[in-house]
Order: sequence, then C-alpha cells, then structure tokens
Amino acid sequence: MRAMNPARYPSRRLTIWTGEAAVIAIAAIGGALFSLLGVPAAWLSGAMLLVAVVGVLRPLPVLRKPWFDATMLVSGVLIGSAATPEALAAASRYPGSLAIMFVGLAAIMLATGAYLHYVARWSWIDSLLAAAPGALSAVISVAQDKGADIGKIAVVQLFRILVLVALLPSVMQASAAGGLGLPPPAHIVDLGGLILLMGLGLACGLIFERLGVTAPIILGATLASAVLHGGGWVEGVLPSGIQTVALVMLGAVMGGRVSNVKRSELMMLFPLAIGGFFVSMAVALAFAWPAALVAGVPYASAMAAFAPGGLEAMAMLAFSMGLDPLYVGAHHLARFFALGLAMPLIVARLKAEPPKG
Repeated sequence: MRAMNPARYPSRRLTIWTGEAAVIAIAAIGGALFSLLGVPAAWLSGAMLLVAVVGVLRPLPVLRKPWFDATMLVSGVLIGSAATPEALAAASRYPGSLAIMFVGLAAIMLATGAYLHYVARWSWIDSLLAAAPGALSAVISVAQDKGADIGKIAVVQLFRILVLVALLPSVMQASAAGGLGLPPPAHIVDLGGLILLMGLGLACGLIFERLGVTAPIILGATLASAVLHGGGWVEGVLPSGIQTVALVMLGAVMGGRVSNVKRSELMMLFPLAIGGFFVSMAVALAFAWPAALVAGVPYASAMAAFAPGGLEAMAMLAFSMGLDPLYVGAHHLARFFALGLAMPLIVARLKAEPPKG
C-alpha cells in the first residue's frame, strides 16, 4: 500500500499545517509571557517550557524537517556572527579552557554514568549514553545502532536540556553580579550580507548533509557565518525580529521532543533525571570555574560553555543573554565532535555487558 501524499489530499495537508501553526503559536505565547515577566533568555526558555508542558498534557505534532532545518540555519548564522576579527584575536585564550573542558567532559560522563549505573541499576551502555552532555542527535544515533534503551536515554537527556534552558539564565544572571559579558553588536547586517549568509550557510549545510555529518545545517551555517564575519566580508548580526523568531522556533523544536515520550515513562524516570541533572551540573560548574580564569571570561560565559546541554540551545542561550557566543559555541562544538567520535568507540567496548536490574 502506497503512503499517502499530503499534496494530493488537501484536508490532510491542512491538518498538518494547522497542527504545526498551533505548536508555533504556543511557543510564541510562552516566549512572550516570559518576556513580559522579565525572565532571562525569555523567548527561548518560555517557548520551550510552554510547548513541553502542553506536550506532556496533550501530544503535539512534531514540526517537519523544513521547519527544523530553517531554525538550524538561522541559529548557525547567529552563532557564527560572533566570529568578528576582534573576537577571533581573543580566541587565543581558548586552548587552556578547551583542555579543561575535555577533562570535565570525561568527569561528567563518569560521575553521571556511575550514578545511573549504581543507583538506577542501568547497564553501562545506557548510563553513559544518558550521561553524555549534549550531542543528543549523535547519542540517539549511537543508541539505536547499539540496541540501547532509547526511550529512557532520551528522557534523561531532554529533561536536562529543559531544566538548563529554564533555570540556567537566572543562575548566570545572578552569578554575573551586574555584568553578563560581551553585549551583542548593535550593527545590523545589510540585505546583501543577509542573502550571502543565508545562501552560503545553506550550501555548506547541504554539503555536510550529503557527507553524512551529524547536525549538518547548524554546523554548516555556523562555519559559513564565522568565515564571512571573521574575514570581514560581512559585518553585523541579523535583525532582532529574525533573532526572536529563531529563538521561538528553537524553543518549539526542543519542547516538542517531549511529546514523543510517553507520559508514564516521563513520570517513572523523573526522579532519576533530577538526580542525574544535579550530578552533571555540579561537575560542570566545578570545571567551569578554573576555565573562566584561564580564558579570562566571565564565569557566566564559562557556565554556559560547560553546561551539559545541546549545542544549539546553549550557544543560542549565550547569544540571547549577551554573553560571548564564540567562546560558548567553540566549547560546545568541540564537545559535540569529541562525543560524536568517542561514543561509538566507548559503547563498542561495553556492548557485551548485560543490563542490570
């Protein structure tokens, strides 16, 4: 039996569009409410939380790939726009901080993995995949390939991202003691630069996708934007309206992932997810302190760089709060690639171990 083609069934296509419009509207309402309340990173955290809450109460449709890719494209362009010549010159301070981050990465995975293994009686494969700080798409890919329990791994990972985006902005604001690092540049890119950024970013993303790179669109757009800004061919950031739309859409995408998880599974794994979150954050914040001193950046920026969340969420969180997105993005990109390369090798060595409990 052939699959239904929405283009040939107008009512079916209308239903899809209506559902997606509802998800985006819920995200926009959440962002607007948080903005009115003065919550840090309001458009991202409010959008994601409201969509997640509604998704738990009533399953929501998942935004289709074109929505996701467009969101990743704009997010990558925004992240890469921090790579001004001045910022790149300051990046010479990063190697020491990156070295500390890699040590912290291993510590986070071991500590959180041990918690899930010994407290929850999970297998080491499931424990380490759930403990991996960020790179959710790569982690799920490895989990599927190795026959791990994707459901409970996804719950722990998603819960950590939800709590980070909801609470970390306020924690960073409190820790900044009146200063949140570098403000985003006020200069707005002109129309020609906007077209160049989007066009080259999309082209790089499609090439990465063809090559089988994980998270190709956001990585390709970030690379293109960083090269264009760093080389001085383009100056300025995207208009504030586009930035807000990108934050709302990212919140809708991240929050919408919760709708794919069964409510019973969420409730059952909730206590474990809380414990895993606190273990991960305690280790991450401990390593962020010396990294901030070595790199000469505010502790708030180091917190965002070391926080065990996803690349796109944490980098955009830093951008929306006026932190240094180049510093934050560089650390999450490095961690993303390290996890993508290391996880298959680590899990392969543990594959023979039977799950416990």
